Amino acid sequence: MTTITAATAATGTTTAASTSSALAKLTSDSNMFLKLLTTQMQNQDPLKPMDTSQYTQQLVQFSQVEQSIQQNQSLKDILAKLSSSDLSNAASMIGHVASFDSSIAALGSAGGASWTYTTDRSPQALVATISDANGNTVSTQAVDPAASSFTWDGTDSQGNRAAPGAYTLALSATDAAGATIPVAIRARGQVSEVSLDGGQVSLLVNGQKYAASSLVRLTNAQ
Repeated sequence: MTTITAATAATGTTTAASTSSALAKLTSDSNMFLKLLTTQMQNQDPLKPMDTSQYTQQLVQFSQVEQSIQQNQSLKDILAKLSSSDLSNAASMIGHVASFDSSIAALGSAGGASWTYTTDRSPQALVATISDANGNTVSTQAVDPAASSFTWDGTDSQGNRAAPGAYTLALSATDAAGATIPVAIRARGQVSEVSLDGGQVSLLVNGQKYAASSLVRLTNAQ
C-alpha cells in the first residue's frame, strides 16, 4: 500500500503554522505602524510637514514582506504537490523486485535475505560474512565463486534461526594468487510499500526501508 508517514504530515502542519504566525505578526506590526503614522501626522508641525514619500515607502516595505511570506508558502505548496506526485509514481514499484546500493538487507520472521554482487574479475574463492545491526558476526560460509547472487537462509553458525532485523553482508573474494578482489554488493528484495519521509520517497523491502535514490535495478517479481 502507498503510505505518507506521520512525520511528513507533521512537517506540513508545522510549515503552515509557521507561515500563519509570520503573517499574524506582520499584520500586528502593520497596524501598529498605521497608528503611529496617524499620530505623527496629527501632531506634526503644519509649517514643516514631513515628507509623505517616507510614509509611502514604509507602507510599500510592509506590503513587500507580506507578499514574500505568501510567495514562500506558495512555493512550499508546489513542492509538496511534486513530492506527492513522486510518491504516486513510486507506487507502481510495489510488487517488483528491487536492488539497492546497500549491503544491508532485512531478515523477516520467515524466508531469507538476498543480495546480488559484482566483482572486477572472476574470483577463485568467495566467503560471505553476515553481521547483525551491532556488528556481531552471525554466520560465515563459502559461496560459489561463479554465482552473482547470495541468499542467506537466516540461520546462524549454530544452525539456529536468527532474529528478524537488518543484517549486513560482507564478501571476501580472492583470485588464484590469493590477491583480494573488490566486490560491489547490492541488497535485493520485493517492494511491499512506498512512503514519503521528509520529502524523500522511500521503499520498504522485507521490513527494511531504502531511499528511492539508492535504487539501482527494478525487475518483475518471479
